[in-house]
Amino acid sequence: MESSKVSLGKKDTARREAAETLAISALAYLAAEPEALGGFLATTGIGPDQIRTAARDPEFLSGVLDYFLSDESLLLAFAKSENINPTEIQRARASFGGVWERDVP
Repeated sequence: MESSKVSLGKKDTARREAAETLAISALAYLAAEPEALGGFLATTGIGPDQIRTAARDPEFLSGVLDYFLSDESLLLAFAKSENINPTEIQRARASFGGVWERDVP
């Protein structure tokens, strides 16, 4: 029984890592689309100079996927560019759990 817990943990870790990789790809896609990036920055309240630091935070990365999921045309364009089904983005988002909220100083 102990080995099934270990393998489940490894599966969860692999899913989470794949979700983080997809979210980083989504962030790179945004960076190449100035209008979409501007909307993302306005929505999140984060500055362009903070993106690199924020991208290390899994909760921020889940927020990146949330942003794509809230904009169907952006979602479909990104999915097409990655040659994936848009539902993969939803699955990746679900693997993060909670919702990202920007820390306000």
